Amino acid sequence: MKKTIFKTIMLLSALFSVLSVNASTTENRQHKIAKYFDVLHYMFRDLDAYYVDSIDVDKVFEASIGGMLSVFDPYTSYIPEEEVSDFKYMTTGEYAGIGAIITQRDGKIFFSEPYENMPAQKAGLLFGDEILSVDGEDVRGKDVSYVSDKLRGRPNSEIVLEVRREGVKKPIKFAFTRQQIVVPQVVYYGMVAEKVGYIYLESFTDKATQEVKQALLDLKKQGATSLVLDLRENGGGLMSEAVSICNLFVDKGEEIVSTRGKAKSDNRHYKTRSEAVDTQMPLVVLISGGSASSSEIVAGALQDLDRAVIVGERSYGKGLVQATREMPASGLLKMTTAKYYIPSGRCIQAVDYTHRDENGAVSRIPDSLTTVFHTRHGREVRDGGGIRPDVELSDETLSNLSVKLAVNHFYFDFANDYFRQHPSIAAPSDFRITDEDYQAFTQFVLNKGVDYDLQSRKLMDRFKSMLQQEGLYDEVRDEFEALDAKLNSDLAAHLHLFREDITRFIESSIVLRYYYQKGEHEYMLRDDSFLEKAIELLQNNEKYFSILNVDNQIDKQK
Repeated sequence: MKKTIFKTIMLLSALFSVLSVNASTTENRQHKIAKYFDVLHYMFRDLDAYYVDSIDVDKVFEASIGGMLSVFDPYTSYIPEEEVSDFKYMTTGEYAGIGAIITQRDGKIFFSEPYENMPAQKAGLLFGDEILSVDGEDVRGKDVSYVSDKLRGRPNSEIVLEVRREGVKKPIKFAFTRQQIVVPQVVYYGMVAEKVGYIYLESFTDKATQEVKQALLDLKKQGATSLVLDLRENGGGLMSEAVSICNLFVDKGEEIVSTRGKAKSDNRHYKTRSEAVDTQMPLVVLISGGSASSSEIVAGALQDLDRAVIVGERSYGKGLVQATREMPASGLLKMTTAKYYIPSGRCIQAVDYTHRDENGAVSRIPDSLTTVFHTRHGREVRDGGGIRPDVELSDETLSNLSVKLAVNHFYFDFANDYFRQHPSIAAPSDFRITDEDYQAFTQFVLNKGVDYDLQSRKLMDRFKSMLQQEGLYDEVRDEFEALDAKLNSDLAAHLHLFREDITRFIESSIVLRYYYQKGEHEYMLRDDSFLEKAIELLQNNEKYFSILNVDNQIDKQK
């Protein structure tokens, strides 16, 4: 009895010691927080009172918050009141306005992309129209966010725009009505081969599942018996939509993702809750390096469950979950609260933001430090570093010149000129520019001029300088000059050399003006090597099911 009492006393003593240490640690932590808040308060007060020049309070406040949040991951951020509506648009795809994208260029605001069948397009506004005034207010010299706010308003409210259009001498006025804008998340869907359907999903807003389901049902009516779900460059969105989209292809009650965080409320399991549309239809999911977050949940879960073959490039690798908390002054704090884990048990987060080098830099987790997990049929998959496709492909590298022409708006301006001169064009799947059209583009670029210096020549100049500094140049002068002579930055020659790349940009820009986003995407599917591989797999059942290890699974069941 004495021994039992003694053990109980010792156990309680140890427990109280632990509780005491924890309490002391908590108290010390709270003391530190209070101390630093005092430092910030007095520092801000004294800077405002004694700094030699007047301080911009908003700027200092934003810099303070930015500095504090910079030690966390890039997904943890402060959203001020004026940006909350933009943030909500990202999750709903809805806002009240005119339905167009605007851009700033050379201090001017232009319409860069009106959406089809929305107020701006219906009113007759065109790509490249410069906005001069909104409801009588001159907006020249204003930044793009200011003008964007002016274009938005209450649904059914009137708006009057004055624009300058290329080739028209006098400004043009447009009066029309704002409406609730719902941007489609399924940009395009259709039949891409015999019995093969295709759906491109741009983002995971709260209507994504509804749109994907409707497209899937429509494709099945058209005779689709297999499907390509394209998530390339889809940066994600709502986790709940990722689970629901998986539910279209997976039985009710299947766990798709779980989350683990510091707070108990962040430890959750997300399962499918409805009957699937089709659990047997062969499915290929396309991903790229820009596929992140909810896209990776869908691709990873369907891979882990051996429900789809994943084709493309390794995905981005975002395995972190964010939630928002309301802040004073109507702002929001968006912060990472958990990591997510897909059915095999892996987390595909590629970067460990808790470990930085002496310069504050982070790096991707090397493949050698990742862990092997297994799919339902026993296939090996790994955590860290995103979703590795079952069939890995690499996209073609674009030439520096073709990208430079895009950045400097040459395709945009040429397509506007083309649109003014041609009342109509062929369907997106058939449209081609002629040799004469390409020659006209070449002349267009040469006349306007573009700052085009070969990166290789810049490197050669640096290399030459280094050789001279180290006294080695004379020894390799002949070889160096021979190589240097082959580097030709002649713009006309490179416009010919990279004609294939450049033509694709020109044609897609032109198609966009006649057929809008849907037509542009249909055009881009031409000569798409990722889609061609997906179709090839779906039309070869033996190859498709062998990748999923289905034969091995059947043998195990026997």
